[in-house]
Amino acid sequence: MRYKLLGNSGLRVSDLCLGCTTFGLNWGPIGTGKDESRRIFDTFAKRGGNFLDTSNKYQEGQSEEFVGELIQTDRDYWVVGTKFSLVDGGKDGADPNASGNHRKNLLRSIEGSLRRLRTDYIDLLWLHMWDYTTPIEETMRSLDDVVRSGKVRYVGASNFPAWWIVKANAYARTHALTPFVATQVEYALTERSLEPEFLPMCHEEDVAICAWSPLGGGICTGKYNRATPNPAIYRRLDEHVDPARKAFWHAATVRNLRIMEQVNEVAAKIGRPTVQVALRWLTQQLVPTIPIFAAHTAAQCEENMGAVDFSLSPEEWKAVEAATRPAVASVWPEVGPYPYPMLEFGSPALPGFYSRGLLYGKSEYVIENHRRPFRLLHRPEA
Repeated sequence: MRYKLLGNSGLRVSDLCLGCTTFGLNWGPIGTGKDESRRIFDTFAKRGGNFLDTSNKYQEGQSEEFVGELIQTDRDYWVVGTKFSLVDGGKDGADPNASGNHRKNLLRSIEGSLRRLRTDYIDLLWLHMWDYTTPIEETMRSLDDVVRSGKVRYVGASNFPAWWIVKANAYARTHALTPFVATQVEYALTERSLEPEFLPMCHEEDVAICAWSPLGGGICTGKYNRATPNPAIYRRLDEHVDPARKAFWHAATVRNLRIMEQVNEVAAKIGRPTVQVALRWLTQQLVPTIPIFAAHTAAQCEENMGAVDFSLSPEEWKAVEAATRPAVASVWPEVGPYPYPMLEFGSPALPGFYSRGLLYGKSEYVIENHRRPFRLLHRPEA
């Protein structure tokens, strides 16, 4: 395992980050029990991993609880990232102030995260999603306050536009506040629409990229291109693969399957599992990019960790790039490139996770939000 500096900071994080979305059972088949979560955690640790990613939303808080228990034997070794913004704890979101990026929700959320994580500080606090509402000035001042309090070490922005991060960091620097050192974005072989904006921005601003769903919800493992799927392996995209079900992300999923047919061929020539090629391609970006991978079993974790055991030659890297070039286009052209499809509805990598519902619950249509540039095509009756 090698380590990267996290953006414009001195913090050293492993080449791969363990996503703890699956730690817990509150989300049914998406989750993993405590014993297997510990085996996944131990596998990651033995390979030199030190970077963990969770959220107050994941498994409705259970993920943070599992992580909190697992890090107790050596808390200071672990770089623990968690998030706030979304409706958490299984609540319905009726309270308009129980979500979003404003000061009130930040302070409420962070106290809950510290309690569940059984720690007195968070290494990296992420805003989970742009809420279109909270002014940059309020966000940056509030984040700086929790850093100065010692409860947070660094801050990052997840699912925010590139221009917003530049504007926020410019404000932070001119007012001696804490800037963002990293951005968490959807980035995978099947989702590259962020590249024209985010790669130049992150290079120029020295902001690290942490790629969520670097395996495209599983499609970048190549398993959905296999004729006879393993019934023991959970497949969250099956509904969107089958044209008879007429699922929302079917067309995007068909496009991604065509991309992965070519990537599988490249991986076969390299002599590595497709999943390792998918992760390795991201780690070799010019802009420091750290894939955040999740696993349901320790065996999956071990296979994914094999991505750090080799390097793609320039020719191999270019072959993967050429095969995945269609993914530079947006999966939802009417809305635009990432992050706008994700902010408006979700992602083909996370079908069923309606972003606006996660962010607002039942409160979206009772908030008169004059700052939101997009409007839904259909608004329910008031």
